Amino acid sequence: MEIYLLRHGAAESAVPGTPDSARPLAEHGRQDLRAVLRLARAGGARPSLILSSPYLRALESAGIARETLGCSCAILQAEAFTPNSSPYDAWDEIRARKTEASVLIAAHQPLIGSLAAFLLGSNALDVAVPAAALIRVDCERFGAHPKGVLMWMLTPELARDGAGTPGAAAR
Repeated sequence: MEIYLLRHGAAESAVPGTPDSARPLAEHGRQDLRAVLRLARAGGARPSLILSSPYLRALESAGIARETLGCSCAILQAEAFTPNSSPYDAWDEIRARKTEASVLIAAHQPLIGSLAAFLLGSNALDVAVPAAALIRVDCERFGAHPKGVLMWMLTPELARDGAGTPGAAAR
């Protein structure tokens, strides 16, 4: 299974009296997401299912992913993808859908970084994931402890510097 880990784009600042879960994406967060996702689409990313945190900024990011990647797949919400959830709970949600060819998870730090480490078989690994970044990990085993392979990570800086052309940023 191809597992795409998408950290939501930059969100609007917190407003007193409004729950953190209700913060929407900022316009520059939307632009960064589209740049990263266009590059991912050019590289063949096409999830068959999108799983999302129920927080507004993650749901908006999931919708932008579905649109930009040209998917008609469903977006399902799960509490297992909220910011401080356990990677074990997130993994249970993913492996419950092991018949999917590829799944995109729209979520938050610190979960995205800890889930990437968990999928790679190392809870001690620190993975810094900037807003609007997308990581691809391929997993063939669906036991209690996955053993994935890191395929790539796209950041907004790479997508902007590369102007949507794979390899351009390395020149």
